[in-house]
Amino acid sequence: MMQPETSIQTPTAVRYKVPIWTLLILAPLIAEVLSGSTRISFIFVFIPEVMVWGVGALLARELVRRWRAGAVSLLSLGLALSIAEEFIIQQTSIAPLPFPGANATFDRVWGVNWLYFLFMLGFESVWVVLIPVQVTELIFPAHRDQPWLHKRGLIACFITFVVGAYIAWFGWTQQARPNKLHAPPYHPPLILSALGLAAIALLALVAYLLRNFCHACQIKSRAAGPWWLIGIGTFVFGGAWFELITLVFVPHPGMPLWLSLAAGVVWAWLAFALIRCWSASGQWSDKHRWALSSGATFASMWLGYLSTTGWSTVDLTGKVILNALATMGFIILGRKIWRRSSAPIQ
Repeated sequence: MMQPETSIQTPTAVRYKVPIWTLLILAPLIAEVLSGSTRISFIFVFIPEVMVWGVGALLARELVRRWRAGAVSLLSLGLALSIAEEFIIQQTSIAPLPFPGANATFDRVWGVNWLYFLFMLGFESVWVVLIPVQVTELIFPAHRDQPWLHKRGLIACFITFVVGAYIAWFGWTQQARPNKLHAPPYHPPLILSALGLAAIALLALVAYLLRNFCHACQIKSRAAGPWWLIGIGTFVFGGAWFELITLVFVPHPGMPLWLSLAAGVVWAWLAFALIRCWSASGQWSDKHRWALSSGATFASMWLGYLSTTGWSTVDLTGKVILNALATMGFIILGRKIWRRSSAPIQ
């Protein structure tokens, strides 16, 4: 979990260029490419993913840093970004699911694919925003407490996000959905779009109001727990989260929809409470942050192989290579963090 900044420095374009571009790339890379959601054969969509996911994560981090807020506010903004994607941009949680093998009627009530929506809320807020931001700040620890954008940068990012959102909307709803997946045209009801916009605004307000939440909750006497246990714990919590999406593709799920949704909500709350308890320790360090981020990333990478049936050799080979490179990257980052931790204080 990230700590509030003690001072705000004026960002300069040159000084923060590398951290900015690192986050822009990591957000769609971790969430989409490493997990297998975006295959090598469709890698051209990585550009609009950078414009939406990368810029969205960067804007969320920027607001959090300017507000002197923490991870709870960042999570709220991540949830807002997810609702923007699911209700406004690609509308995948409100349009009938067009994916081959999907049980499109199991979780669809009142025009919403509830189980799919719940999964995406967790996936897109955590794997698109929280983890990439934390990994980027672990790579550049000296810059973790400062905002990275000046006013012109904020405006440029907002424009880029809007343009990327339009490209993503057009590419999915007007091209891929009707032409590739042969799904009938879908026009979202005005009430669902309005509810989505209202939820985005509410979550942004919550993020601001909770900017001081738990900043004074550090308990110096509480042990943070071994870093490896935290890594295993987040791998288990993250891996189990993917069970939600598998239920959408099971012809006859073994549990009713309401029970599946309740189990997902409880699981998400347990994960949040446990991580909050861990990070409230005065001994919480970059080693624990690394274990948290790597455990969740490995869960999405390796659980992604469950959906590779029918993939081409190029796509499967690409995923294996990229996952191996990501694993090596986390190992190298871990070694640097351990060296920093053991370095004598000057």
